[in-house]
Amino acid sequence: MSVTEQRYKAVLAVIGDGRTVSEVATDWGVSRRTMHRWLMRYEGDGLEGLNNRSHRPTQSPHQMPPSVEAMVLEMRRSHPYWGARRIAFELVRKRVERVPSESAVYRCLVRAAVIDPVSRQRRRETWKRWERGAPMELWQLDLVHGFLLADGPSAKALTGVDDHSRYCVSARLMARERTQSVCDGFSSALKTYGVPAQVLTDNGKVFTGRFAQPPVEVLFDRICRESGVDHLLTAPRSPTTTGKIERFHKTLRVEFDTRQVFKTLKTAQEALDEWVNYYNTQRPHQSLADGTPESRFHAGDDQPPHRLTPRPERNGEQWVSRRVASNGLVSVGYQQVSVGKHFGGSACDVLVTDGLLQFWVGNQLLKTVVRTSTGTVRKLHADGTAPQRR
Repeated sequence: MSVTEQRYKAVLAVIGDGRTVSEVATDWGVSRRTMHRWLMRYEGDGLEGLNNRSHRPTQSPHQMPPSVEAMVLEMRRSHPYWGARRIAFELVRKRVERVPSESAVYRCLVRAAVIDPVSRQRRRETWKRWERGAPMELWQLDLVHGFLLADGPSAKALTGVDDHSRYCVSARLMARERTQSVCDGFSSALKTYGVPAQVLTDNGKVFTGRFAQPPVEVLFDRICRESGVDHLLTAPRSPTTTGKIERFHKTLRVEFDTRQVFKTLKTAQEALDEWVNYYNTQRPHQSLADGTPESRFHAGDDQPPHRLTPRPERNGEQWVSRRVASNGLVSVGYQQVSVGKHFGGSACDVLVTDGLLQFWVGNQLLKTVVRTSTGTVRKLHADGTAPQRR
């Protein structure tokens, strides 16, 4: 027996048999209010009135207008890499009336089956974004490959971003990864934007010779030393240290579309320059509260430039200068201490006290250990023994 037939029997028991509403409601296990509603629907629409009805409201003031929904889907079609957050931001830019929320745009995209629904991954409360406090404090530099050319092999690019503003300071294409090409791109960026306080790179041979046997000063290191730039290196197998430039590479591959084939290196460079200008001046950046890198890079142009705390003078009698060996060891007073292989070839200052040894590279305290030897440590900045700083 269907639900409609059961309701019809209950209605007949009241209007045909003359039983009270309370009695019939008790027999059928429903409330008196439900029984009265069945009677009203039967009186108004007959047997069809006893069928199940949709609970969907006749109108919804919060429903996305069809014109806005069409605009959302067209934006997604034109820019397949745009998500709900970016589309909602662009709708605000276009000054659309009744701009939907980010979640509403997301539901619209899911309904249209242009994206797959995914569970939201919330960040840990202890998560904190690491960035420098002002522009030109630190540049992150790296090489990225995969620019296809019709007249030869794929090209590579020297890329660089300002750590504070995410401003792209370098996007120089080169046919091959050569030291001279990389250094020409770096020198061009220095001439265009000025000299940063520090640069951060990986341990590639075009960037540093600290891990060569024996350690040597490559051209990139020499440019940094002569320009007064502190050259920092990432720890081995630690790509997250240069996370901002790696994220820039991801954006570059998707939005610039490195799968397209360019006729020549020159046409590829022209197209890349055009995209970099858009990235710096127009593209909103989520980590910058939807601001552009240019707005943050030039925000302090009318203020005195921010300067890092200068490296303290370490010429006292308790300071010893050593060079970190290629295996990361520093020897002081017949005691060998490892400060890490990635500091190989760097100048290291050691503070020698009666009970402790402190090892410094630049402004970074690498390690503090208990001194196991006694007596006076020789070569306290003796003439010609202090390593040249980079």
